[in-house]
Amino acid sequence: MLWGSEGRSEATRERAEAAGLEDADTIDRLAKTCGTLVSVCPPDAALAQAERVAETGFAGVYVDANAVSPARGRAIGEAVLAGGALAFVDGGIIGPPAWKPGVARLYLSGGEAGAVAALFEGSPLEAIAIGPEPGAASALKMAYAAYTKGTSALLAGILALAEREGVAEALRGEWAISQAELAASGEGRALGSAAKAWRFAGEMEEIADTFAGAGLPDGFHRAAAEIFRRWTEFKDVPDPPALDEALAALLGERAGVAR
Repeated sequence: MLWGSEGRSEATRERAEAAGLEDADTIDRLAKTCGTLVSVCPPDAALAQAERVAETGFAGVYVDANAVSPARGRAIGEAVLAGGALAFVDGGIIGPPAWKPGVARLYLSGGEAGAVAALFEGSPLEAIAIGPEPGAASALKMAYAAYTKGTSALLAGILALAEREGVAEALRGEWAISQAELAASGEGRALGSAAKAWRFAGEMEEIADTFAGAGLPDGFHRAAAEIFRRWTEFKDVPDPPALDEALAALLGERAGVAR
């Protein structure tokens, strides 16, 4: 299995080596060598990545497995098909990196979704075809992450609010009485997003676009995107920041700056 290291970070290189992937260096070489390409990148780069592949004249099956709105997914499909791709398959990954079976799923939609799912048989990543129309897999990913990551951002904002207003201890006390699950895991859920917040911000914008496209209010996830943007300084930290550091970043109190 090949991957392209062009423009990718050293951390990504290390993960690819650990997974046993062979480096094809450039996107051009990947496009000329592979019959199926799978794109996994930050959501705000997904369309540009597809357009870059289209420029190569890639003539195989293009799988976009990024956290993008259904509308953006369809635009990605149009771009690669206009460049000569044989087929486009929309995808959405739910779960952590699939180092072992049972922890992550790749949902797929599009005419070749079943054929792409078959490529992952026997691998740690379970691939599931859910329909023939591109956009369905992205919609599922958006709906799922709207809750999991969206509520993590909400919790972070709540904790920052309580800290600013001086009621953090009282809130924890009330949670212990009436919301036992939040008392046990609320802070961990919020802080666990800090290292990936730089990427989650774009995902929240995609979710907001998905809500707007369905005629639903999109403001909540626009706000979640801003919560995550305020945590970009913690990008790829090995451990979650201390609670006081994380809340200070949200409140703009680090380095003496107040919002």
